[in-house]
Amino acid sequence: MLIVGCGCRGRELAEALRARGHAVRGTTRDPRSLALIEATGAEPTLASPDRLATLMPALEHVAILVLLLAGATGPPATVRALHGERLEALLRAILDTTVRGVVYEGEGSLPSELLASGAETVVAACERSRIPYEIARPSTRAGWLPVLLGAVERVLPAAEA
Repeated sequence: MLIVGCGCRGRELAEALRARGHAVRGTTRDPRSLALIEATGAEPTLASPDRLATLMPALEHVAILVLLLAGATGPPATVRALHGERLEALLRAILDTTVRGVVYEGEGSLPSELLASGAETVVAACERSRIPYEIARPSTRAGWLPVLLGAVERVLPAAEA
């Protein structure tokens, strides 16, 4: 499993998935965060969803792609692209990988219309490619982890079929 966006919440998810026996790889753009990811038991990877060439090697031997970008920060145009054209490019690229399921975080601190557009992109691409997917929409900070864990657990059996 690859968690793209393995900040605080991503590390929390990685730790919970590892506790359930899943192999997890987590990405960060910041080399200083690699040790924090490793401390969860996940394999840390330096990669950016804004630079697909850095992300593609991290997808090797990954069955489930978890996109935790609903709280992404950076220049507005870059953040929009992460949920737009960069997301579309990533979803096209995973067709040539071992990825067989996608979980997209559709609620967060970013504008709801941006996340809704990203969710539509995921739905269209995954349905077209017959890849199982879940759009996770946690309604509260306290409910975030169970919602994401549930989404991953629902995608796993479909991806393994």
